[in-house]
Amino acid sequence: MLFFLLIHFYYSLLYNQPSVLVGRKDVASVTPWSAPIIWEGTFDPILIDSIYKQHNLTIATTVFALGKYTRFVKDFLESAEQHYFVGFRVHYYLFTDQPESIPEVKMGENRNLTVLKIQRLKRWQDISMSRMEKLEKLIENELANKADYIFCLDIDTKFYGRWGVESLGRLVGVIHPWLFDAPRDRFTYERRPESQAYIPAGEGDFYYAGAAFGGLLEDVHQLTKTCREKLLIDAANSIEAVWQEESHLNKYFLLNKPNKLLSPEYMWRDINEKAAQIKVVRFSNVAKNYAEVRPNP
Repeated sequence: MLFFLLIHFYYSLLYNQPSVLVGRKDVASVTPWSAPIIWEGTFDPILIDSIYKQHNLTIATTVFALGKYTRFVKDFLESAEQHYFVGFRVHYYLFTDQPESIPEVKMGENRNLTVLKIQRLKRWQDISMSRMEKLEKLIENELANKADYIFCLDIDTKFYGRWGVESLGRLVGVIHPWLFDAPRDRFTYERRPESQAYIPAGEGDFYYAGAAFGGLLEDVHQLTKTCREKLLIDAANSIEAVWQEESHLNKYFLLNKPNKLLSPEYMWRDINEKAAQIKVVRFSNVAKNYAEVRPNP
């Protein structure tokens, strides 16, 4: 009898009845192409964790820490261990030119870190633009059969709240914290027709942050491959998109709509005042002196 009671307890889950009439009314929770936009109050963490726990998932997570950016590794990893896909398998892949400078951070059960050495680059713009190629090759050569999803995040960030399986989707974009409430004519898209990242005035959905994106391996591989190819075409034509790979990411998402969007809760800025719509800051770009940490202006 005790066995059957335990089985019933394990498979029973109490949560509030879902409603089609009650929910967030201060923000949009779905895009015009029917993709959900994830905000606090649009999901039940206990329920959604119980659903995804059945699938035995592994989430690969990539970050780049070159030059002085190694100083951000400790806070990133320690805060991730407290808030990022807690209770799920996570494998971090950290690209760096200074493996000896990476601090040792205690990892939880089923949580691993692989440090990958890459070449030092002189311009932060070159570091930015090289990421797509590195991610493409990592998925091709390392991650097949080792992970189900991948998220690509900036290292100069810190987790402050839950980032969990509610963020998983086929192709996931994060709405930029500086432009989430701006009209599209203020978006900092690449506006020169000569660039492969060109988005004409009057077009565009949202402005997506290059500091965080993800999805299924196959879909992110296609994203990184396409952006890498477009970056090479621009380079051959002696043009550099205004925000490097972020500009190409926005062009890709315009043509290939993400099927899930994460609200600016998932990519805030420590220097931003908290907006009324932001009930929880989950992940944030930390305040820093860019002139001091970047190798060039």
